Amino acid sequence: MTLQSALQAALFVAALLLLAVPLSRYIARVMDGNARVVRWCRWPECSLYRLAGVDANREMGWRQYAVAILAFNALGTLFLYALIRLQGWLPGNPQGLRAPSADTAFNTAISFVANTNWQDYAGEQTMSYLTQMLGFGVQNFLSAATGIAVVMALSRGFARRSAATIGNAWVDLTRATAYVLAPLAVVLAVGFVSQGTIQNFKPYQTVATLQTTRYDAPKMDAAGQPLNDAAGQPLTVATSLTEQTIAMGPVASQEAIKMLGTNGGGFFNANSAHPFENPTPLSNMLQMLAMLVIPAALCLVFGRVIADRRQGRAILAAMTLAFVVAVAGEIAAEQAGNPALAALHVDQSATPLQAGGNMEGKETRFGIAQSGLFSVATTAASCGAVNAMHDSLTPLGGLVPMLLMQLGEVIFGGVGSGLYGMLVFAILAVFVAGLMIGRTPEYLGKKIESFEMKMVALVVLITPLLVLVGTSLASLAAAGRAGVLNPGPHGFSEILYAFSSAANNNGSAFAGLTVSSSFYNILLGIAMWFGRFATIVPVLAIAGSLAAKKRIAAHAGTLPTHGPLFVVLLLGTVLLVGALTYVPALALGPVVEHLSAAFRSH
Repeated sequence: MTLQSALQAALFVAALLLLAVPLSRYIARVMDGNARVVRWCRWPECSLYRLAGVDANREMGWRQYAVAILAFNALGTLFLYALIRLQGWLPGNPQGLRAPSADTAFNTAISFVANTNWQDYAGEQTMSYLTQMLGFGVQNFLSAATGIAVVMALSRGFARRSAATIGNAWVDLTRATAYVLAPLAVVLAVGFVSQGTIQNFKPYQTVATLQTTRYDAPKMDAAGQPLNDAAGQPLTVATSLTEQTIAMGPVASQEAIKMLGTNGGGFFNANSAHPFENPTPLSNMLQMLAMLVIPAALCLVFGRVIADRRQGRAILAAMTLAFVVAVAGEIAAEQAGNPALAALHVDQSATPLQAGGNMEGKETRFGIAQSGLFSVATTAASCGAVNAMHDSLTPLGGLVPMLLMQLGEVIFGGVGSGLYGMLVFAILAVFVAGLMIGRTPEYLGKKIESFEMKMVALVVLITPLLVLVGTSLASLAAAGRAGVLNPGPHGFSEILYAFSSAANNNGSAFAGLTVSSSFYNILLGIAMWFGRFATIVPVLAIAGSLAAKKRIAAHAGTLPTHGPLFVVLLLGTVLLVGALTYVPALALGPVVEHLSAAFRSH
């Protein structure tokens, strides 16, 4: 890792932590109703509750809260599915795009509701402006608000004593959307427009190219089938290309909430590598900050809610430390170059004429440092947006983002989901520490007993089960293997990455895997739904159980959970439980691919 790359990473981390502090103060005040903006908007907010038939003053037990969250997202899925299937008959479709297939609509509806934004289609060629805005844009807000609501409920579970309730789901969803996500998205969208991100409702533009491109195209019959000569060779016809169609659309507004909500779905197929989505190095930095700033701030919000800010800082320190190590590993792996090219004695060193390292699949306007930093940020943050193609990363460079997802998306993670995932690991860590010394484990003054540990086990085991079973089925089934572009270890890595991304609600992909089939659409859709909501329910159950407990005063046997020792214990638990589950699968994919390439180079 070069000095310049290290300075860029250090600047990014410093800016992230500085922004997280004031934002955490604002979010905490909004969610407890004490922010000025909440008081100013009291009348319209209360009017909205009355219109919806919601009693904002009545709090919910964890079961009611869970039912509200599940029902809200189930209805969102049905609405989005219907919108996608009907887009050919709806307005806001200047290109006259037809409705995608039923399995694509099924996969996409679940994807955006589950905060995954997995895409098996090219956005600019498939989805209308109305679908992008009313469907995807709305769910980008609501899925992020769901994560914030759940983590606030869990935080109240730690903070309250002998309580039967953990808050009101409808109030939490409303405030997270209206007072946190919407204002930040407006400001960020304006910032993107200032950098050149487009925002319009124009039809796609046809323009003359600067030069004529000539190529031989297959000759077709009247039915659209390629023609062959008497020897069976394909017939071609000389073709000249003098025009190009350039996609337009309301991109900046979609881009802002896609990043802030750790959603990641691109308006264009190339996602944040497209110059209309991510034009400049400054917009690239803004996108990375937007991905991580709310997850980082929520750690400090947690400390405020439980009235012990040291606890929030300890969680944030653990996440930041793991993030820095991942960035260093990722950039170092990419700057070292492709081992397969090294085997061919290709010079990959940096010179005045070449960037050096592995530049395959990367934009020259970002380079290896910002591409590597983005790859780590997007998989640490459960965002899934990409400014470089992950399928073109070196074997070890691809291992880093894959492992970040497999850890459970807890290194910052998604909006809300990263923190509640890390708190589950914190409960597991104190349980393990309690077993070591033979004492009943406790965390933040609450005893951790059998019910909490059963729920923790569910949260920790659900996503590995979905990833490994899904990868196994896809590897064994002919329909699964048919989508693999690169046979061998890299092909297995493509499948493993896809299910790691889907079950952990990330959405990025090794693009060499063709997933636009009914097999992958259905299987990955199931992984996304249960990866999101089968973990939310036990998290809310933990919140309800902890809220009902009395707080125990700290004593001589209490494990301090705010110092460096606990940070190390927490990261060790994440690595042991999260990483070791996947070691055999990783050994079959990126590890053996790297070793094979390294062996050939010698």
